[in-house]
Order: sequence, then structure tokens, then C-alpha cells
Amino acid sequence: MQLLGILGGAFDPIHFGHLRMAQELADALSLAEVRFIPTASPPHRPQSSTPAADRLAMVDLAIDGNPLFRGDDLEIRRHAEQRQPSYTIDTLLSLEQELGKDTALCLLMGGDAFLGLPAWHRWETLLQHCHIVVANRPNAVLQPAKLSQPLKALWEKSGTHNVRDIAKEKAGRIFMQPITALDISATRIRKDLKLGKSPRYLLPDAVIDYISTHTLYR
Repeated sequence: MQLLGILGGAFDPIHFGHLRMAQELADALSLAEVRFIPTASPPHRPQSSTPAADRLAMVDLAIDGNPLFRGDDLEIRRHAEQRQPSYTIDTLLSLEQELGKDTALCLLMGGDAFLGLPAWHRWETLLQHCHIVVANRPNAVLQPAKLSQPLKALWEKSGTHNVRDIAKEKAGRIFMQPITALDISATRIRKDLKLGKSPRYLLPDAVIDYISTHTLYR
């Protein structure tokens, strides 16, 4: 069974923190592919003022040249057709139908996203359709014993410290993987751009050029 990583987010804009996290998790889990799926209408945060087409274009520029990475407009297309928020459970169901029984989905996320999981739409059903892989940064390591009660119960039922368990089952596991700490924030990048500061070395040059050409974040 091959493992496919899913990394969702606003990517407003995509930066090296996203890219390095995806690469390290892909290496740790031997993922066959990581799909970057920009949200169209995120239910848990304010609507982005940057058009979805621009955010997807920046993703494609950022991942160009990496054969493991692929941009996917699944949520953008669904929102255009249905005008509904981007729910992760719907994305998982669509990918299951597309990829079939020989591919296991690994939902990649940072620690903050994992801590907020109980607020997600139908969050209790996510592990029926994927594994959850949490990126643990050195300055924000999640301790299972200190999780909120719903997440602690979920970890006690589904958590594993053995990465090999992910490849043994199609879904149902939670795994926490240490990654390099890159303290880069899309919010900070947007603020710096509005102030006329250079974002160089925070995101790929191709993305910086796109932002400049299309006068984004001004």
C-alpha cells in the first residue's frame, strides 16, 4: 500500500516552513507523494483576500522541480461548484474515491492545527479515512499526556510511536514526527510586504516574483 500525504492550508502565501515540513514528513514516512491543497473557503479562519487562483499558482511555483510534491485544486473546484466551506472530511472522501483501496492517506498538520481538531467538521470520523501525522517542532512539542481530554482519548485509542504502524493499515493512526524548527509565518510575511520589507529567504524566489508581478499584499 502506498502512502500519500495531504497538506492543506490557505498558503497565503506558501513559504519555506510549509515546504520543509512536507519534505521532512515525506522522508520520515516514505510518502509516495505530498499533495498541497489550498483551501477555498476555510471554516475556522477569516476568508483570505488573496484569490484562490493566485494562492494555487504560488503553490505550483514553490513546488516546481520536486517530484514528490503536487498541487491540487480539489477544494477550490468544489467551492466553485457548491459554494460551501472547505471541510477536510469532504476532501478525504473525494481522494479516497479517486485513489482507490491501494493508497492510504496521511493528513499532515502542525501542532496548532492538531490542538484545534475538536472544532473541525465531523472530526471524530477523520481517522476512518486517513492517518493523522503531526509535525512536532522543537519549540512546540506536543505531549500526549497534556492534551485536552478529547484529544487525549483519541491519542490513547489511535496514537503510535512507531512510524511503521502507518504503513500497516489504511487509516486510523496518529503519529507525531519531530521536524526542524522554522519560525516562519504567512501572517508576518504579509505584514512585512505591506511595510515594503523584503521577504527574501522566507519563501521561494519564484513566489516572491509572482507576488511582485501581481501586486499582492500591498
